[in-house]
Amino acid sequence: MGANLEQQKVIESLDGPLLVVAGPGSGKTFCLVERTANLLASRDVTPERILISTFTEKAAKELKARISDRLQRAGAKVNPLDLTVGTLHSIFLDIIDEFRAFSSIRRNFTILDQFDQQYFVFQRLPEFREISGLEDFIRPSQNLSSWRVAERLCGYLNKLSEEAVLPESLATATATELQILGEAYALYQTLLGQYNYIDFSSIQVEVLRLLQLTEVAEQLCDRFDYLMIDEYQDTNTIQERIILKLGSRHNNICVVGDDDQALYRFRGASIRNILGFPKRFPEGACQQIYLTKNYRSHPDIVDFYNRWMDLADWQGNDRSYRFPKAIEAAGDDRAKRPVVFKVSGEDGEENWASETVAFLTKLHGDGIIKDWNQVAFLFRSVRNPKVTQFANDLEAAGIPIYAPRSNMYFERDEIRLMIGAFMFLFPQYGSIRASREGMQLDVWAYFDRCLGDFITHLKAGSDEQVAAWAKDKAKLHLALLENTNYSFANLFYDLIQFPTFSRYLGEDLTHAGVRDSRPARNLAKFSRLLNKYEYLYNVIVIQPDRLERDLLTLFNYFLRFLWDGGIEEYEDEAEYAPSGCVSFMTIHQSKGLEFPIVVAGSLDAVPRRQQSPLDDLLEAEFGEGEPFEPLDRIKTFDFWRLFYTAYSRAQNMLVLSCQENTPKARGQRNVPSQYFQPVYTPLKGWRELHFDPGAVKLATVKEANLKHSYSFTSDVLIFEACPQQYRFFKDLEFAPVRTNAILFGTLVHQTIEDIHKAVLRGDEQKVTTEQIDQWFRSNYANISQKERVYLGEPVLRIARRHVATYVDRERNNWHRLCEAEVELSLLKDDYVLTGNVDLIQAEDGAWEIIDFKTEKKPDLVDDAEKLARYRRQLQIYAHLFEEKRGVRVDRMALYYTGEEAGNPRITFNRETADIEGTIDQVDSVIGKIVYKDYGLRERPEKLCKNCDFRSFCDMTFCRA
Repeated sequence: MGANLEQQKVIESLDGPLLVVAGPGSGKTFCLVERTANLLASRDVTPERILISTFTEKAAKELKARISDRLQRAGAKVNPLDLTVGTLHSIFLDIIDEFRAFSSIRRNFTILDQFDQQYFVFQRLPEFREISGLEDFIRPSQNLSSWRVAERLCGYLNKLSEEAVLPESLATATATELQILGEAYALYQTLLGQYNYIDFSSIQVEVLRLLQLTEVAEQLCDRFDYLMIDEYQDTNTIQERIILKLGSRHNNICVVGDDDQALYRFRGASIRNILGFPKRFPEGACQQIYLTKNYRSHPDIVDFYNRWMDLADWQGNDRSYRFPKAIEAAGDDRAKRPVVFKVSGEDGEENWASETVAFLTKLHGDGIIKDWNQVAFLFRSVRNPKVTQFANDLEAAGIPIYAPRSNMYFERDEIRLMIGAFMFLFPQYGSIRASREGMQLDVWAYFDRCLGDFITHLKAGSDEQVAAWAKDKAKLHLALLENTNYSFANLFYDLIQFPTFSRYLGEDLTHAGVRDSRPARNLAKFSRLLNKYEYLYNVIVIQPDRLERDLLTLFNYFLRFLWDGGIEEYEDEAEYAPSGCVSFMTIHQSKGLEFPIVVAGSLDAVPRRQQSPLDDLLEAEFGEGEPFEPLDRIKTFDFWRLFYTAYSRAQNMLVLSCQENTPKARGQRNVPSQYFQPVYTPLKGWRELHFDPGAVKLATVKEANLKHSYSFTSDVLIFEACPQQYRFFKDLEFAPVRTNAILFGTLVHQTIEDIHKAVLRGDEQKVTTEQIDQWFRSNYANISQKERVYLGEPVLRIARRHVATYVDRERNNWHRLCEAEVELSLLKDDYVLTGNVDLIQAEDGAWEIIDFKTEKKPDLVDDAEKLARYRRQLQIYAHLFEEKRGVRVDRMALYYTGEEAGNPRITFNRETADIEGTIDQVDSVIGKIVYKDYGLRERPEKLCKNCDFRSFCDMTFCRA
């Protein structure tokens, strides 16, 4: 199907600012793909000079795959992987990495996710409390726990970053509260720098700061000829400033979005960005195109959500708070069959779940629903107790539910057993957990239940081995007198060798669906949580003199906060609606998705304020005149946008569902609330309708079009060494306890990289002994701080000598340097092959690829197997480079920085047949990875010695 008239305008409008207001199901991704293809075909522009941003990493991967397929069909000669496609955060991180020499963020930084950030602030609350007046502002009630205070403070700190408010501006603000927050913000930034941490908001702040540096701005503003920003309604203030700056030389900025689906105000997004975009340019300069033809939903569904939007008043004194538009269905299917109706429990009957089960089983039994994944329930929150109970009732009736964000992680059998096992292993926790008189934590009841589950399991006698092992360990820990040689994470891997837990990791689950493999992935997540805990509290082994403290921090703080906040379970980005399951998801989570049947819940909801006190203070202090939207109407606008998004996910049927209720006592509410009554009341109940299997046809859930990336070193070699290690550590993502110390090699490698980057920038004169020493010391400080691994002085001197020897040898050859740390990728039929080349040199038209090894040159005979592996690696890199640059690589070399006397190089000539053979081998291995062929013919004894799964494999397979 070709483009409609409005879509064609988008595809052909290439120059100058363009605003595309894209209604639901209107083909905006199709337009982005076709517009990109048109740019590459009709403009003298290379892929590297086009930037496309999406809201999620999954959307970015899908967009890359669709553009790649489109260009391949057209026989385009360009590499679509050279396009800059990603989320704004991922693109900004690449910018920081490229301009590291100008950045205040040091190398080897750690990115804090939401939990990490909150925990970091929680641990440092005493420092924040020294700021006069801060406690009163961020702790409105003494009943608010310190954990919640940290959460509130993080929200304020992130808001300041997202609004691009500088600490010095806050220091001179008229509002005392802003001055106080300015101090807190300055302290927070200092602490981040001290630990070399960054959060997601700080990434944006740093890129904006870099763009204010002339040298960086000149390069970045000349980097991209065309920018396309998807989901523009969900961008924040600082992101808009960065986007406008990047495109300031030509204003070839195309933004795409739907103001009616603006959902992320609570994360700092500003509706002003999309509604006010045309005013960022001279009058008449910005072209506006409306995509209003819906190719997703039945006409009755489109009519329904148009009526919903018409119920709200969007007009202001001098502007509308919504672009004027009416969505129209592309199809004209008006056949008489059920499309929009209700499935609800009767007032006073409490039969919501049973009615829903009856409806679903009727359609499933009649063959209308062919796969449970054709049904999605959408709620404001899936953690609401009523929603959780509703899901449990449906599961009890035989309807499988997939709800990875429903806060059920800690209720899963495998996690309760694992936590119970840890409590059993440390029986002293029960007597020491109250660290002060009268202390009582809600989580203790949960912990006690876990312990009870584990003891009941032991008494059942189904796993006598774990019972004997656990009893011995518990006795040892209760009377521990000396350091053990293991940590909590080691105990985890000891536990999973026993059938109590190994039953969740069987080979038969390798090809199981998301639900069946959920226990294995939950256990893997638990391993990562233990890894994070031990990092936060620097736990290396279990020590008697700090055991009580470690148990308290593990249970009373770390696990308690995770339990309190809830953990999301695994989601397969390639399968948003797993076959065989009905999806339960939040409306936010459903954004960008579509389902044959949408059951919209949360009909008891009412508009609620999302503005924080800080929003009002910032608007009053730094706002551009009057607030963009009337503050008293924002909650109503956001409420309508939220449920519009929910209703517009439906393809064939839209069902409104609730337990109807008329208040009969204080504290009860009308369900549906008054806001839904105008659209809910006229709907017929499902029992009043006839569902003819011959007339009611449902769409099937679309498969995600994703191509995964694989590299030779971190995928192919690991799989070849041991497919089971690949399954556990790469596929299921268990966190290894023992990580090989590679500090020495990383330190030498990064310092040599600093030298190369300086030479390539034209700063060869800066490569002095003093500067190299500074790079070396800075790299060591950053790596050791992050990894908490240290080198002795003699070893540091050897590492520094590696660098010095390299510089002395190669200083006269700097003119050969072409590129350093080159990321390469090649699009294959089913996957993307990636690699990273240390150095590319050229002289007289002859190209050479170099990979550094921080060791002495090996013996060509004794180490033939290792060298063969390295050669294959270089052959892959040569192939990737040739495909990307269109040149022929003449030589491939290993450079041994530890070789002091002789020639540090081992050089391989390029042989076409060898490279083709290696590529065929890689294709074969990646094929096995894709199809999860993890069969193990023989255990690799050398690898088994230091593998965390050794005990598991001893029990499951055979002893090595």
